[in-house]
Order: sequence, then C-alpha cells, then structure tokens
Amino acid sequence: MPLFLLPNRLLPLPSSPLINCHASPAALRSSPSSPPPTLPILLNSTSSVPSLSCALQCPHFQSCSGCSHELNLHRPIIVDEADHFFKTLGVSDFDFESCRLWGWRSRAKLAVRGSSMKPLIGLYEEGTHNVVDIPHCKAHHPNINAAVELLRQGITKLNIEPFDEDEGTGELRYVQMALTTYNTSIPASERYKNGKVQVSLVWNSRNENSHNFEKLNALANFLWRNGGPRSDLRFIHSVWANFQTSTNNIIFGNRWRHLLGESGFWEHVGGIDMSLAPSSFGQANTRAFDILLRKLQKYVPYGASVTDLYAGAGAIGLSLAATRKCRSVKCVEVNKESKLSFEKTVERLPNHVDSSISWHHADASDEPLSWLMGSEVVVVDPPRKGLDASLLDALRNISSLERKAKSSPESSDSKVKDEKRPWVLRSLKDSVQIGSKPTLEDSGSLPQTLIYISCGWESFKEDCMTLLSSKKWRLQKAHGFNFFPGTQSIEVLAVFKRGEAASLKKKKSGKKKKRLGRKHPSI
Repeated sequence: MPLFLLPNRLLPLPSSPLINCHASPAALRSSPSSPPPTLPILLNSTSSVPSLSCALQCPHFQSCSGCSHELNLHRPIIVDEADHFFKTLGVSDFDFESCRLWGWRSRAKLAVRGSSMKPLIGLYEEGTHNVVDIPHCKAHHPNINAAVELLRQGITKLNIEPFDEDEGTGELRYVQMALTTYNTSIPASERYKNGKVQVSLVWNSRNENSHNFEKLNALANFLWRNGGPRSDLRFIHSVWANFQTSTNNIIFGNRWRHLLGESGFWEHVGGIDMSLAPSSFGQANTRAFDILLRKLQKYVPYGASVTDLYAGAGAIGLSLAATRKCRSVKCVEVNKESKLSFEKTVERLPNHVDSSISWHHADASDEPLSWLMGSEVVVVDPPRKGLDASLLDALRNISSLERKAKSSPESSDSKVKDEKRPWVLRSLKDSVQIGSKPTLEDSGSLPQTLIYISCGWESFKEDCMTLLSSKKWRLQKAHGFNFFPGTQSIEVLAVFKRGEAASLKKKKSGKKKKRLGRKHPSI
C-alpha cells in the first residue's frame, strides 16, 4: 500500500474503485439500503466495485454543489428526454455512451478558503460563496484528491493564509488541478491510474515581486518534494503560479509563471498529442472527450475542408486533419491564450498530415459568413449558452447567403476595405498558418455538413429547432455522452446535413409524375 507523507508521520493511503458500471437492471433501480461509505483518499487503485454499482455514494453529496443526483450515474434522467426529442425529429437511433462513472474528472478548479490551520478546498455551496471542503470527492481522479490533501498539509505547515473574499486579504485564492495520463514509458492500460497532476496556485498578488512570493515558492517546493519525481509517490507533474488581485469572480489573472516540474503538459486524444497550457480551456473528462472525437471523425469525409468554430487550442480541428487527411482546417477561437497550445500541438502532428491548417484569434460571432466560406464541414462547440445569434442566423440563411456570395464576388477594393476593419486586422495579426494557403476554387461555397457539439441541453434544443425551421438543414444523427456523471448534464454530438430534405422532395415528386404519366398518357 502506498504511503502518503504527512508533516510529522506517514499515513497509508487506502483505495477505492476506478471502474465503469456493470450492475444488473434490478440493482440499478434499487435505492441504497445503508448509508453510503466514506470515500478515502486513493492512489493507483485496482480494488473492486462497491455493492451499489451505479450509485454515487459520496460523503459530500448533501453539501457540495458539484453533483445533483446520487443514483443511476450510468444513465441520467435527461437521456430519456433527449431520446424522445430526437425521435420526434426523425432520429430513432439516438445512443448514449455511459463512460467512466467515478474518478472521471481530470481537471478541477477549487476555491481555497478557511484558515491556515483548517483550510477549506472545494466548491461553493449552492447559491452562496461558502466553500464546501471536498477531500474525498468521488468525481475527481484519485490523484487529484491526493494532490489536494498534500496542498492542505502544505498550507498548514507553512502557515499559508487562504483568501478572504470580504476583506480581499490572504495569499492563496484558488487552485487548479489538471491530470495528464500522457506517459509512454508505461503500458497504456496503466496510464490512467498513474496520471500525474499539474498544480496551478492562484496567488493573491500582482506578480512574483510581491512581499510574500517566498511563501509561494516554499509551498511549491513542499508539493514538489513530497509528490514530485524524487518522492515516494511521484504523482505531481508540475507546479505553476498565477497572479490575481481582482475583486471579481474571475479565477485566473493574466500573469503566469512556471515554478517546478515539466513545462509541457500533454494528453493523447482523438489520435493526436495535444498540448494544453494551464490557462487554456481543457475538457474535464478527457476519456469521454476522446470517445466523442473518435465518433465525430466518422462524419467527416476524407480530404474535406473544415472550419472549427469555438475551437480552443484546436483539438477537434487538428484531430480531423490527422485522421481524415483534411484538405484544409480553419480553427477560430476568441481566447488568445490557446494560440501557444495550438502551435505546440501542430509540431507533434503525424508526418503524413499534409493539410492547410490555420488558427485565428477571433470571435466567431463577428461576420461568421467569412469563416464559413470555402468549407464543406463546419464543427461548432459553443459554451453552455449555445450558438451566438449572428452565427445561428448565418447558418439558418445559409442557402441564400451562398447564392449571394457566388453571384457577387468581392472586388479587390472591397477586400482592401475589409482588411481595415479592427476585428479582421486582429485576426490577421494573431493568426497561425501551417502548410500552404487554401485554394480559392471553393471560396464561394458554404458547408454542406454541420456538426454541433453541445454541453448545454436546453440551448441545443433551441438552436436545433431554429436550424430545422429554416428547412435548409436536416438532422441526420445524434449521440449522447456522459461527460459529467452525477449531474443532469449530457454532451451531445449532432450531425446536420444541408439540402437533403429538398432533394428527397424532388425525388418523391418525380416518382409521382411518372406514375401519373403511366395512367394518363396525355399528361
């Protein structure tokens, strides 16, 4: 059994399950017959499944806002609603990937409050700014829980003052724990349980020149000494500092500093090695995201031209470039922090990738037609609120916009004028072009396929009905994924096709005329 180093003694780490649900239907419908057991901190566990296989059984459930239901983690109630919704739209084979049910969260942002002698590291209680301590979270990968426990000990030992929101005082405001399973030195089957944690400490100061920077360094060294590669446990990947003094609810400030460990953070998803900076958006459920990417790839034709909107660091677009040998891939993202991760990822793309690849720092809602032009497939992965109104409007009116674009090609004067617009200039300045520039032969065409990835079910339903009401799009396929077990939230992958409904009507109309012609030769 592994040992966890306390300031004054060694404490053994018990273990807990890290497996999927295989309970019988009867067991899944039953309720707990006894109080759920307390989840201990665990590291590198291979123990057996709990008796109530698909129940959360988390000691923090009543107070923590992270999870909303305890039973049937494998199939939240909202899946039935989604299945019915898609059936009414003609998609009768909606399926749902349950994915991992416990220990699935590989990225967690946690508030640090309380006192140095009794730190609280966790989430806000529902509707308040009171932090709930969650040392035994069932959603967290066990090594994240172990890293939280090590941080707690460091805070107490070094007398680090947690942040006080009312007074604006204290030293440690938040912590981000991000897990990487990218370790090619061990068998693939063992990489997840041996994942290493990147710790990002959000420090209440402007920069590293602050008077309490030595305490930050001491805390980083404590984490590295007791969890780094020379420790007995070796589960800390690296330590970063972020400096934040804002009075608002934004977690991260603009200034970052790498303190200890590896500077590069990698994950293998969708067939590519993906780089993620601490400031970049990363999926909380890496394994489920990989399953979604593999499914998505099947709907993109080989050699297609693709636009990836709300692209982040380009995981979706770059995975398509590698696996579908796309002719061109445009990634559009409003967060400029993602640019560096994109560039590092491109450097590790397989040698066979021969695409025109570009990343643009731009808002997809600013004249979205310009981003859609010349692409056969557009992939959208918007935030929970759904598509921006201007993009949704462009997609809804896509046929008329295409006719207009083809009949009225831009003159050289208008192109010069466009390039003087502020958002165009910013995009050009911050863009990254890899490989040859895309050809202009299809510049007047617009996507025939729309792939919508949604993390907000209610907003997706509204966007879906708006698209279908235009009669220009038809819903071809839909899949669901259990990205957040313990919540009523599902990730949806929906595939829309353009023009097929109209062609089907023409075919039916043609058959009808033929039948009429046989009966009535005069027609």
